Amino acid sequence: MENNSLEKKFNKFIITVSIIIPVAVAILFGVKLKDFGYEVEPLSFLPPIYATTNGITAVLLIAAVVAIKNGKRKLHERLMTGAIALSVAFLVMYVAYHMTSDSTKFGGEGAVKYVYFFILITHIILSIAIIPMVLITYVRALAGNFERHKKISKITFPIWLYVAVTGVVVYFMISPYYVY
Repeated sequence: MENNSLEKKFNKFIITVSIIIPVAVAILFGVKLKDFGYEVEPLSFLPPIYATTNGITAVLLIAAVVAIKNGKRKLHERLMTGAIALSVAFLVMYVAYHMTSDSTKFGGEGAVKYVYFFILITHIILSIAIIPMVLITYVRALAGNFERHKKISKITFPIWLYVAVTGVVVYFMISPYYVY
């Protein structure tokens, strides 16, 4: 299959997934299993795990860039696939946590409150924007369209890295206010 036709084949999938994931997360964020009669314990152990997952994702992204700059394409592919898998795992844990636990309010005051909300809001907006970017970047690599892959990856990488790192920062800023 020609490179561009493979990319075109995945376009509808990318658009669909890029819409479904944020909408599903937004809906599921408001769904509490206890409201449907399910007696489940809050999964309060998950936030440090999914924060760690974000941190490992950031490390994998940096290692993948180093690998490709050193001509280690197979290693780059494996690291990027791992970063995508960890991002999916994060998403599953994040939704599971919020379906079993009430949201935690940030308790900081003063300037730190504004810093927290700035980081949180940019993290959320960019985490939505990064979905199609990662998928497009990945599909271009699968299609062997490395020039276009390289072009978009220069935009995708810093945004994805920002999302991964700020996920950890948000966790550390809000973790003192978690109720266990």
